[in-house]
Amino acid sequence: MPSQYTRSGKNKTDKRLRRPVMKKETQGFDVIGKKVSLRKITLDDTELIVKWRNNERVRNNFVYKVVFTKEIHENWFKTKIMTGKVEQFIICENDNDHRPVGSVYFRDIDREEGTAEYGIFIGEDDAVGRGYGSETVLLALSYAKEIGLKRVYLKAFAYNEIAIRSYSKAGFVKTKDLLQVECSDGQKSDMILMEKLL
Repeated sequence: MPSQYTRSGKNKTDKRLRRPVMKKETQGFDVIGKKVSLRKITLDDTELIVKWRNNERVRNNFVYKVVFTKEIHENWFKTKIMTGKVEQFIICENDNDHRPVGSVYFRDIDREEGTAEYGIFIGEDDAVGRGYGSETVLLALSYAKEIGLKRVYLKAFAYNEIAIRSYSKAGFVKTKDLLQVECSDGQKSDMILMEKLL
């Protein structure tokens, strides 16, 4: 299957897949889709990330549920992003002056094995339900293939049916039940492990 990632100067659509094909962009964005664009995260995004991660809706879908601080994010940026263990992007709307609405990332990247864990959150409440997450996963997976990843996996709470459906549509398949995973607040919830071969 041909990559959905292209270096051409125009956005195209693979008619067989009905999915967006991206382009490289020199004006601040690394990947461009129909509804959203992705740009690499910077330290200037710290305030946004802290706000989004402390949104109760977002926090409820993380195992790590403690109050998120500037210091926590700056440490993440220094020890994970700057060392290449994580590649993280800011998701921006295309039709609203490129307003940042969330973030997507690959963590625990193993470049020799070609594997990484996928994660995403939409931080702005009014951006939920617009298809941004569904498009972002396709854009991110094509980027992952372009940088040499061969297998991407994720963990999702079993109750998050909307996210699981979105992942399934993008080609992720369930590989394992993770029962009674303990979160940082002491609560336990079932999760599932999903993966996609690229």
